[in-house]
Amino acid sequence: MVYALETIIIGFFTLIKMGIVTLVRKTDIWYNKGSTQLVSGLFFMLFFMVHYGMFVAIQTGMFITISGIGKEFHLGFFEFFLHWPSYFKGDLLYMLLGFFISYGFNLYWNFIRPGIYRNVPMMLLMFQPYERIFVQQFIVILGSMFLTFGAGKIFILIFAAVKIFVEVFLNFEGILNKSMQDMRKESGQQ
Repeated sequence: MVYALETIIIGFFTLIKMGIVTLVRKTDIWYNKGSTQLVSGLFFMLFFMVHYGMFVAIQTGMFITISGIGKEFHLGFFEFFLHWPSYFKGDLLYMLLGFFISYGFNLYWNFIRPGIYRNVPMMLLMFQPYERIFVQQFIVILGSMFLTFGAGKIFILIFAAVKIFVEVFLNFEGILNKSMQDMRKESGQQ
């Protein structure tokens, strides 16, 4: 559950980054099937909120239902999202506060201070947190089979292994950068 909540926090900080870029540059290039269009940063932010938000809501709802957390706390598929503040108590609250402090510091130290916001493509920013979505989707689908049969420890082991593999061996940032280069070439921008 903490991983799903951290994914929401990362989405929040991605929106803050996109907001900073929008305040500074106002518009950026939207790539679509070989063509480009200059669009408002607000469009990028709205698209991200809807698209990323759907993934997060559906995957978190599925996880709550399949893991049994829903039965334990009497939550329906989307119930968590309607009453989320009431579930943030004790250690979970401290952990989430730690994430906020960590991502807030990272935002300042690695994005604002060096001036990354001046040149980073909004399209790149928008897709950076999707690495987590891929891991979460894989884990929800595969892990649900183990949780259904009461093998929670195997679920945690698979989750940790997939997360480590993706973060260490996949180089998601490199994949995103290559995709940006390919979109620029395809549209004649490079």
